[in-house]
Amino acid sequence: MISTRFRVCALLMMALPLALPARGGEPPSPQGGGGRAPAAAQTAFVEVAKLRLPRVSRPPQLKEFLNGTPREAEAVVTGFRQREPGDGMPVSQATAAYLSYDDRNLYVVFVCEDAGGARGHMAKREELNDDDLVGVYLDTFNDRRHAYGFEANPLGLQRDGLFNEGQKTDYTFDAVWTTDGRLTAKGYIVSMAIPFKSLRFTNGDVQTWGIALRRKILRTNEEAYWPFITQRVSGFINQMAALEEMNHVAPGRNVQITPYGTFTGSRHLDGSIAAFRTQTEQSGGVDSKVVIKDALTLDVTANPDFSQVESDEPQVTVNQRYEVKFPEKRPFFMENAGYFQTPVNLFYSRRIIEPQVGARLTGKVNQWALGALVMDDRAPGALVATSDPRHGDRAGAGVFRLQREFGSQSSAGVLVTSRDFGSSSNRVAGFDTRLKLTRNWYFTGQMMDSDTELAGKRFSGQAYLARFDYSGRHFSHSTSYTDLGPSFRSDMGYVRRVNLRAVSEYAGYLWYPKSRGLLLSFGPSMSVSGDWDHQNLLQDWNLYPSFVLNFPRQTQVKVAQSRSYELFDAIGFRTNISELSVYSSLAKSFGVSSSFTTGQAVNYAPASAIAPFLGQSRSASIGWTWRPAERLRIDNYYFYTHLGESAGGVPVAAAGRQTV
Repeated sequence: MISTRFRVCALLMMALPLALPARGGEPPSPQGGGGRAPAAAQTAFVEVAKLRLPRVSRPPQLKEFLNGTPREAEAVVTGFRQREPGDGMPVSQATAAYLSYDDRNLYVVFVCEDAGGARGHMAKREELNDDDLVGVYLDTFNDRRHAYGFEANPLGLQRDGLFNEGQKTDYTFDAVWTTDGRLTAKGYIVSMAIPFKSLRFTNGDVQTWGIALRRKILRTNEEAYWPFITQRVSGFINQMAALEEMNHVAPGRNVQITPYGTFTGSRHLDGSIAAFRTQTEQSGGVDSKVVIKDALTLDVTANPDFSQVESDEPQVTVNQRYEVKFPEKRPFFMENAGYFQTPVNLFYSRRIIEPQVGARLTGKVNQWALGALVMDDRAPGALVATSDPRHGDRAGAGVFRLQREFGSQSSAGVLVTSRDFGSSSNRVAGFDTRLKLTRNWYFTGQMMDSDTELAGKRFSGQAYLARFDYSGRHFSHSTSYTDLGPSFRSDMGYVRRVNLRAVSEYAGYLWYPKSRGLLLSFGPSMSVSGDWDHQNLLQDWNLYPSFVLNFPRQTQVKVAQSRSYELFDAIGFRTNISELSVYSSLAKSFGVSSSFTTGQAVNYAPASAIAPFLGQSRSASIGWTWRPAERLRIDNYYFYTHLGESAGGVPVAAAGRQTV
């Protein structure tokens, strides 16, 4: 049962956002100018920038910009300012954006000059990390918390994503939109047409959205925006401009039904019976998507097809103390995954291995964000022995998420997960909140309670998290406390260990030289952490100082050292590891990354009859990317890991090489 203490605390904290106004005052974004960061960016803020677009009867064409042909109408945006490396300085290369719209699409055309030569390659969709790019970001609910991002390189290669304040950018989002790009003698031109039916927004004859425009110049490590998005204020979406008075636009009806079928047949010689055998296999299913009230999306799947899912990236899984976490790559689970994210991960979708039927509802209505998922899983019944009465049974999984936004960049929400298989079950309920305290300080908190029935026994457990974060241009800091009870269990989540009380501190500082020379920024950082079990026995501590130097062409050099203590299998180990890493995009056609570590590491899985021991460890990796032609890319990686003998002469425990 959910504990009484948890219920009381959760009800009190949930009452807070309901008692506060839905929207609060938001510090507007600075719009200063000049060769150095404007005074407004340092001490005060001016009004939020505003933009109004003309409505056109025909879309703008890229050739019109190439040939200098007059267009019907457009709003022209200039005045891009750097966020990196010179916060508030004008963009180093002339940049202009031309915007308009009609009944179906929003149009944005970027005209970018570049005397040093723009970087743009043909590659797989969304592989833009090694290219210059331009982007447009749309806060369609005007809530200063969520936004769509549409980016393209100079050749028109696309990348799109969902931006949620307080979370990592979700680039698994894929929308239908069109781009075109051309390199020119002076730089490049990119046009975008974003259909309104690819967006979600509220009903209304007149729309007001948030908008930001971006240009990235890889050669100079430059990030420039309109309006000015400063690092001196935490957050990105809250600093967007206001896109006003877009009249009579609507996403329209959006229903997608995608059936599939696979059929195979084979005839082969069966040596056991000295005859030919014929085999046939067939499978089919359907995925469907329905948009409800222009805001909610219902996805239903039957026997989903995961045969074309991208394979996992290589990871070292040998001699790992904890479960290795692989990212989700199945489209059904990736889309709108941000709705289910919480500080402690209570829903890790790869726990559902082989579903047959499922449904998911996600969306946003006013200040409420909603996510719900129900699905079965055939894998647990297939993995147990055939003699087990549960063989062939299915597990049932369910997730429910509700979040309320309030005040200025603050939110609170609940998440409930459920999993049943045979007579076993696991229920988890959690409450989490993110509070904006000042323009740079945030508080994140989470309370969780689990109720589990396993092998005829029933038990419950609690867990808590509290974290303060500070983010600024020069200084960043984080301090956190986590408490995971011995009986806490989350079968649908990713929680590496329980019976733990942990504290951690991080602080980092970056200097930006006034002279724009070879060195762009540099500075130290320090991480300190320690944890104890609920019997107050020290389990681990770690001290991790590092120093980084950032140069042009996306070049970084980092040196670090890790000193730590770890209690494993009732044995205490102290380790000391030194680290060096370098990466750089040296030229348009070539980039390289490398790392090297040396020190001591624990052998968690030695040979039988040998206790875990501390051995000499070395690891190295090197990778490079070569683009000999516009449409050809060659990637090479080499990994080396070695764990040698201990001081007592125990034989080598693990050594391995992997080349991809």
